[in-house]
Amino acid sequence: MKVTYHGHSVVKVEANGKTILFDPFISGNGNTDLNADEVKADVILLTHGHNDHVGDTEAIAKRCDALVVAPFELASYLGNKGINTHPMYIGGSREFDFGKVKFTQAFHGSSYEEEDGTIVYTGMPTGILLTIDGKTLFHAGDTGLFSDMKMIGEMNEIDLALLPIGDNFTMGPEDALVAAEWLKAKTVVPIHYDTFDLIAQDGRAFAEKVKPGNGKALEVGESLQL
Repeated sequence: MKVTYHGHSVVKVEANGKTILFDPFISGNGNTDLNADEVKADVILLTHGHNDHVGDTEAIAKRCDALVVAPFELASYLGNKGINTHPMYIGGSREFDFGKVKFTQAFHGSSYEEEDGTIVYTGMPTGILLTIDGKTLFHAGDTGLFSDMKMIGEMNEIDLALLPIGDNFTMGPEDALVAAEWLKAKTVVPIHYDTFDLIAQDGRAFAEKVKPGNGKALEVGESLQL
């Protein structure tokens, strides 16, 4: 499994001949190396409905005929736009041809703002566990620290945890360090930071404070192999 960080919360996973994109916020994202008109995806996994996570999902999904897996209300909203979606929800898991997906809780909000300013409710925010070939990745989505992260760590052998550290809207570095300890992931990568001034953080400083050997701040476009 090859995992590449593309800025903000955008993560690409390549495994089993499939390309999987998490939260493809590309257009309007000054902290990514991707081009929304060129990026390829077989599957798009969405943690919640905020615009900086749904991003270019509609355009990419239609161009690539990608499957979008998302919380029920968000999947319904996108399905009404002619996108191939699969709805899921917190606690549910499913085996797909590319791997196993399980949705976890997250503490945040979830709504999509239309161009005219209309706010559309898109269900509960989530985190996502993705398991492929015996390796498990946990994308925490946007969330504050919550004690059930201990349970997630106890119930799953997590090889890679992607944790928001931006503060203001999500966990900051201090809380994310606690989350890393509770999740017991073999590797922890910070996400959701430096995209805007409000979430400016030092990813390397965070990574250095994670249990020795476990923290790694990826540069935009940098990959790791699981």
